[in-house]
Amino acid sequence: MTIVKTIVLGSAGLLMAGCVSGFEGGPRDDKTVDAGFRGDKDLSQLQAGIWVDPTGCDHWIIDDGIEGYLSARLDPDGKPVCSGVAPPNTAIGPFKGADDVSDPL
Repeated sequence: MTIVKTIVLGSAGLLMAGCVSGFEGGPRDDKTVDAGFRGDKDLSQLQAGIWVDPTGCDHWIIDDGIEGYLSARLDPDGKPVCSGVAPPNTAIGPFKGADDVSDPL
């Protein structure tokens, strides 16, 4: 019984150690850095497109083939931008930045 408890507690400790990276101060805390396939690039170096939501408002979108990023497009006062640049539920622009990663969608 002692061996079983030791194995279970040891396994639980290892599993919890893997969760530490999600907490404050962990290595994946910096959301401004693309940590996926193109982890050497800062998000500011990737090109964004625009996705228009069902209500007609714009959102910045970046897809590097592995990870995707989306944020609301806001004017300087913090209000949503609803430009009418495309029909609702449509993405436009050069947001697919990874030519070497297959993306079936």
